[in-house]
Amino acid sequence: MELTANPGKNLIIKVDGIGYARYPVKTCLITPEHKDLAGLVRQYTTPYLREGDIVFMGEKAIAVSQGRSYHKDSIKPSRLAKFLVRFVTKTTIGVGISSAPTMQLAIEEVGVPRMLLAALVAALTKPFGVKGAFYLVAGEQARSIDGAADYVIPPYNNYVSKGPKDAVGVAQKISDKLGYPFVIVDVCDFGAHVLGASKGVDKKMIERILRDNPLCQTNEQTPIGILRKISQ
Repeated sequence: MELTANPGKNLIIKVDGIGYARYPVKTCLITPEHKDLAGLVRQYTTPYLREGDIVFMGEKAIAVSQGRSYHKDSIKPSRLAKFLVRFVTKTTIGVGISSAPTMQLAIEEVGVPRMLLAALVAALTKPFGVKGAFYLVAGEQARSIDGAADYVIPPYNNYVSKGPKDAVGVAQKISDKLGYPFVIVDVCDFGAHVLGASKGVDKKMIERILRDNPLCQTNEQTPIGILRKISQ
């Protein structure tokens, strides 16, 4: 089976004059039952891997396998969560922490003091047209939280997820078992962010190469990708 780009996405991107192919890999629907992530990644990527490849994976699939995804009805937002969402810029790209349930998860992950500080900074900078200040102060753990959305593949269209736990450690563990560099990436409203990478990976370069989200996030069911340099 030949790997091709997801609909509406380019297979190849050029960065600094060098071409890179980003091959999405279709898998089964990942659930909390998939404890052996390294085995799952190896199963789906081994037939296609070549020397020099880098394997990358969306952070939500990692979080789901760790049991860090929760049905939206099981989350009881606090009054603080309902208050803080007023300071988060809502976009058409993704939910992020602009809903009360995802804000509640962010509070649990980051803590009340930091979230209050993020709200204060957002309130002070918003009149000047500054966007994203809340996420900047709240940090990576808050930014990597995903909300429930109609466009997400069922049943996760009704689930909210925290970011993966120990992303750096997980990335290195999978890399060691796979024999290839491995990266956990979060593509959100503000671009691509590497949450965890095995040793030797240029994280900033990976973020530039994956900035257009070649894995997509609707019903493609391609949580894993293979990155390959193809031309100079």
